Amino acid sequence: MDEVPVSHTGWTFVTNHARVLAAIADDPNVRIRDIAAYCRLTERAVQRIISDLEQDGYLSHTRDGRTNTYRIEPGKVLRHPAEAGLTVASLLSLLVQDETTRASQPAVQARHEQ
Repeated sequence: MDEVPVSHTGWTFVTNHARVLAAIADDPNVRIRDIAAYCRLTERAVQRIISDLEQDGYLSHTRDGRTNTYRIEPGKVLRHPAEAGLTVASLLSLLVQDETTRASQPAVQARHEQ
């Protein structure tokens, strides 16, 4: 059974779908368990979000043994009318840590500072 992570109280600027997508952009071979821990979601919730993203063409995956490799469609336009014309790549440029920052900070510290 999935262990329920400690939930966040209050509102946030970023949706769970965006957080999951950013985690995948950061590591295309990331495990659902690791996405769940990072995003503070259950594994079941992450599976539903990945399914949503795949169903609407934002994400696809290939399976090699027990490993999934995800592929994001960076040119796909965001869904909400207020973001008309903005692409997934634009969103991810704000959410995914750049390589120079990642190299200079431990991964756990860098993720907590986002």
